[in-house]
Amino acid sequence: MTRRVAAVDCGTNSLRLLVADVDPELAELTDVARRMEIVRLGQGVDKTGRLAPQALERTLGVLQHYADIISGAAADAVRMVATSATRDADNAVEFTRRVKEVLRVAPEVLTGREEAMLSFAGATAELATRPDRGPCLVADIGGGSTEFVLGPATALPADPARSAVQAISVNIGCVRMTERHLRGDPPAAAEIAAARADIDAALDTVADTVPVRKAGTLVGLAGSVTTVAAIAMGLPHYDAARIHHARVPARQVHEVTVGLLAKTRAARARIGVMHPGRVDVIGGGALILDRIMARFGFTEVLVSEHDILDGIAWSLAPRRFRPAGGA
Repeated sequence: MTRRVAAVDCGTNSLRLLVADVDPELAELTDVARRMEIVRLGQGVDKTGRLAPQALERTLGVLQHYADIISGAAADAVRMVATSATRDADNAVEFTRRVKEVLRVAPEVLTGREEAMLSFAGATAELATRPDRGPCLVADIGGGSTEFVLGPATALPADPARSAVQAISVNIGCVRMTERHLRGDPPAAAEIAAARADIDAALDTVADTVPVRKAGTLVGLAGSVTTVAAIAMGLPHYDAARIHHARVPARQVHEVTVGLLAKTRAARARIGVMHPGRVDVIGGGALILDRIMARFGFTEVLVSEHDILDGIAWSLAPRRFRPAGGA
């Protein structure tokens, strides 16, 4: 029996909504509505430790619009999760209270591991029958943090291989790297070097925790990855259907990264596939992806448009049908 669910993902940079019909018998998820707005909730959190008032208002305004969509679609289950910026904020209680007033459900502030597992579920549920070399390393590059999950692509949590899934979240993200280091327009060589060193130090932590070199396939998630892919593919405008499951060689990722970091904000804004809300932070996100591939020796990245948002939706399916990573 199909169940209509609504998933809301509140990250450091974006606020996203997915309304979907979940068919537990076929283990299929069909989009009804998918929305994304750049709200930059994490603006200044790395420096101040608090969610800024203007960032809260931007986020709650978009959330009210999403609440109307959810009501109109008659979703019978709703789940909202909040990630890195909210984990780090001293005033997260205020955020939770105000979200509940708008959405009628409280947001769940996820731990890094919980975030990583939901991302893995969303990215790999449809890869279970593909011939990709496994296991998969899923890298979800967000605004404030990047999650890494290593495990086999599997459609159902009953698979005993689920116990082999390993995950870590580290505090490198496109917004955090930009605010910490990449302030120039374009960034100076010393700023890029500092960002690279920061990223590499975090990747050392990842390597100490997760045996990433066992991965046969790197799956890249979120807007930084999909934007880099769209540029590498030479798309005139953003086309999610063409980007989803595209394979981008490491050489092209590096070329795109170098090009983005050399451009001014105005020049990046003129790129046809660029979302206006990513113009100032895309260099940081691209650099994270580039360093992941270089550090761990991946020759290509499999790009996925399905990520934590899909994982949240899957988590609302009846328990015995949830894909790996379902909460």
